[in-house]
Amino acid sequence: MTILSALPERYRLILCDLWGCVHDGYRLLPGAADRLGQWQREDRTVLFVTNAPRSAATVRRQLDRLGLPDTLYQGVVTAGEVGLAALLGRAVGFCGTPEDRADLEADGLRVADGSFTELACAGLDRGETVADYQDRLREWRRRDVLLHCLNPDQVVIHGPERMVCAGALADAYEALGGRACWYGKPFETTYVHALELAGNPPKDAVLAIGDGWHTDMLGAARFGIDAIFVEGGIHAGEPAPAFDNGWRPLAIVPSLA
Repeated sequence: MTILSALPERYRLILCDLWGCVHDGYRLLPGAADRLGQWQREDRTVLFVTNAPRSAATVRRQLDRLGLPDTLYQGVVTAGEVGLAALLGRAVGFCGTPEDRADLEADGLRVADGSFTELACAGLDRGETVADYQDRLREWRRRDVLLHCLNPDQVVIHGPERMVCAGALADAYEALGGRACWYGKPFETTYVHALELAGNPPKDAVLAIGDGWHTDMLGAARFGIDAIFVEGGIHAGEPAPAFDNGWRPLAIVPSLA
């Protein structure tokens, strides 16, 4: 038994990560649905907060395909939607898979046909690495393109694979001196959006759960909320980093089970 089985009553809003906590991209992780069901019976609000560069509707459809009932959560907040809100109304360049582009265009993203001064970066195309983008990164830097990173993750575990994400590309761009705007965890705008969806509860009533030290845990530390770290995900076996003001996760657990 872990703390997840008997959370303190004051935690009325749970901001739960998806990849590495609820699913691995192919299947629901053992015990995750049962844990979510327990929290629903305890009348807690569960919002999934994910760095996916997609719309909330797309993430919901993915969860449906994986077999997670929508009665087990109250909403989804994605890095893609938070970033898209900042880009609406003007045409920008695009970097990512065709599926990423179609999804964001369906939600209102306008992709420039020719030159652009801003770029929506949802990720890398299939089979590509950051090294494949070096010429493009240097060209964007020469033109002083502002890169909007719609997924700050460096990598994600997709079944047995470690897949490079948009955050790695944005890091490489900044290393060249390029300008980047970041959305998702650990950035404050995502947490503000999540709390607004939940009716703006006090921070001491909010608990974050995730498997990322530099996304889920850092975001919670910066925003001033408690968190529980799931050690079986992307940072399995890694030591905990030091956070400002001595912040530490409330607990470290192997999984949601």
